[in-house]
Amino acid sequence: MFLFVFWFAWLCAPGHVVAELADTEVSDAQIQSALERSGDNRDQIEKALAVSTPEQLRATRFLIAYMPERDLTSLSSKFINGNVRLAYEARAATAWGKMIPESLFFNDVLPYVSVNERRDEWRAEFFERFLPLVKDCKTPTEAAQILNRDMYKILDVQYHARKRPKPDQSPYESIEAKYASCTGLSILLIDACRAVCVPARFAGTPLWAKKRGNHSWVEIWDEKWHFTGACEYNAKGLDQTWFQRDASHAIKENPLHAIYASSWRTTGTSFPMIWERDAKYVAAVNVTDRYAAKAAEIPTGKIMLTIEIYDAGGQRVSRQVTIRQADEIIKAAKTKGQGDDSNNKLELFLDPDTQYILIVDDPNGSERLRSYRTTKEQRQTWKVFLNAEPANAAGADPIAKLEQALAEADVNYEKLSQENFSQQPLTKDQVEQAAALLWQYHLKTLRETRADEMKQKSIRLGDKNLKFDYIIYGDKPATGRSLYISLHGGGGAPARVNDQQWENQKKLYQPKEGVYLAPRAPTDTWNLWHQSHIDPLFDRLIENLVAFEDVDPNRVYVMGYSAGGDGVYQIGPRMADRWAAAAMMAGHPNDASPLGLRNIGFALHMGANDGAYKRNEVARQWKARLAELQAADPEGYQHQAVIHEGKGHWMGLQDAIAVPWMAEFTRNPHPHQIVWQQDDVTQPRFYWLAVEPGSAKKGAILRAQVEGQVIDLNSDDVSDLRLLLHDELIDLDQPVVIRFNEKEVYSGQVKRTIADLMDSLSRPGAWAAASVRVSSP
Repeated sequence: MFLFVFWFAWLCAPGHVVAELADTEVSDAQIQSALERSGDNRDQIEKALAVSTPEQLRATRFLIAYMPERDLTSLSSKFINGNVRLAYEARAATAWGKMIPESLFFNDVLPYVSVNERRDEWRAEFFERFLPLVKDCKTPTEAAQILNRDMYKILDVQYHARKRPKPDQSPYESIEAKYASCTGLSILLIDACRAVCVPARFAGTPLWAKKRGNHSWVEIWDEKWHFTGACEYNAKGLDQTWFQRDASHAIKENPLHAIYASSWRTTGTSFPMIWERDAKYVAAVNVTDRYAAKAAEIPTGKIMLTIEIYDAGGQRVSRQVTIRQADEIIKAAKTKGQGDDSNNKLELFLDPDTQYILIVDDPNGSERLRSYRTTKEQRQTWKVFLNAEPANAAGADPIAKLEQALAEADVNYEKLSQENFSQQPLTKDQVEQAAALLWQYHLKTLRETRADEMKQKSIRLGDKNLKFDYIIYGDKPATGRSLYISLHGGGGAPARVNDQQWENQKKLYQPKEGVYLAPRAPTDTWNLWHQSHIDPLFDRLIENLVAFEDVDPNRVYVMGYSAGGDGVYQIGPRMADRWAAAAMMAGHPNDASPLGLRNIGFALHMGANDGAYKRNEVARQWKARLAELQAADPEGYQHQAVIHEGKGHWMGLQDAIAVPWMAEFTRNPHPHQIVWQQDDVTQPRFYWLAVEPGSAKKGAILRAQVEGQVIDLNSDDVSDLRLLLHDELIDLDQPVVIRFNEKEVYSGQVKRTIADLMDSLSRPGAWAAASVRVSSP
């Protein structure tokens, strides 16, 4: 009776999602499919089924039915049956074991791996070592808390972002290395929990919505799913972590910024493992809804401040800090150090536009005082560099030298990039520090020198003047506002006609959130949106909106109607590295090519009866071409192509569905695959590829792909190239191999430098930390 009441209570518990826990029955057809995929290892899979005890057979069938092919072809019956037997022994030995629903026991206790890690036989040893720790516990929560508090000390494993050999370590690989990433630490805790029948699963996000990197953690089931940081015990209990605020801003509809939990049973969704991007065999559930808005928002009238302290070697260190205003102590706390997760940082709420004194305690007992003033931005960071030697000493910390240089008046970027410290190799942490300093200074400069442009809503470059107007919709997301650049029609007409088209465009679409900006074309010619002056004007426009309206540079969209659609056909692929997505309405491509659209979303809307200049026929051809490109490259060329039946040149706003569709896309400034085709207006840079200005030729095609530490370049049209690299693309701590037309042209390490970072300042959000020049053989 008690078990039935418990089961009913679990079924009705808040947070229970029936879709996550499917029936545990497995069909004979599923077993037959597994046997067929097991290849030469079929006898071992058949033996595992044959020798399984009657009470454990259903569990064995469940394990085998959803087993990835790599395991079906390699695991022995001894491994499989031993794993099942030990799972049942743990269920019988714990107070909560028999109360765990079978569906949870099968899916989140029985599995022997979490994601793609090496298959270790950990269950017997972990059961023997950790059951005594939790034998007096009454609930899964109590047991998980004790394991998280004590297990890592027992195993002598701790967090380190660089000393761990690889991110996806198995339990014994982490124990041997003594260091692990958040991924490796999570795998350890999950296995320890499963060894004592605590349902546990792997959770994480490919990229925080705030762009602070990826993260992995553990979910624990106790009447409902809870979360905890691995090796981050909190005496207050589960659901108490440093990353709650980051998780609360996750975006369910965006695969890059959503939160996933692993599942043994297939779900139709794959866990996005950024350390092995091509692996799709780990099933997952999108659990973003359970995290959204869990953390308290920034209080009204406050800003959130992050404080980081770095030593002379560029290592993040834990120091006691005190924030004072006049003689009043506002806050005292301790910063996070090298042993903490790299995303785990001290965060405080302070008043905006206020002067504070930051006091940092040194280990020798002295104090360092610095004066800071908060701005009005909602999220801010103070980075303090503790230098063991004077800033002007030979071989001094390049970060300290940069900080000193930026404190001087009239900084000349070109001259600064030639300084010795700008050429010194940097660590990954130092890149983050230098980028923060440079961007902070650059923002300040933009706001000082371009305030008039924004006030007048007009940008002039040479003899061309770009006027613009904009409306802001919705609340600003934590990562910054979206930007929609909406291009008017007209062209080849008197100025008054194009002026009226501009007025129409200002009110044509209304995004749910973001800055909706309509520019006035600088000319009145037929090709008003794809002449050569458009590219630098739009680059400056984007930069200004990032600086003055806190636009997220990875959520910039371009759209246009009629002649504006002509422009999108052209600058969509030509400037694709600036956009998250583009939408073409009722335009004509002229000689444009869709090849450059590989990494953005592209919407195409056309009235079926819009026959002028054969727009409708050409649109159908582009629709077919986009489908062909995506079929050949399923991860690229995402598109929405709609021919609106019964509509002519005016589609009656049926095309407005493109706006929310575009909003689902976020730019990836460091894609692993690029197709670059030069337009008649050539580009010196496209994503992380660059050619010498003036050397590009119309129609030239270059294809680039990154797999692991190898970069493959292929082109019959380009001979000399500069690669602009970042750790988001490739591990710069390891040697890099570059092949050009299948022949190796470079092998070695590429150093990160301040000079390379400075070269990226005009491309917000698209940092390059290192560069290397190569030529075709």
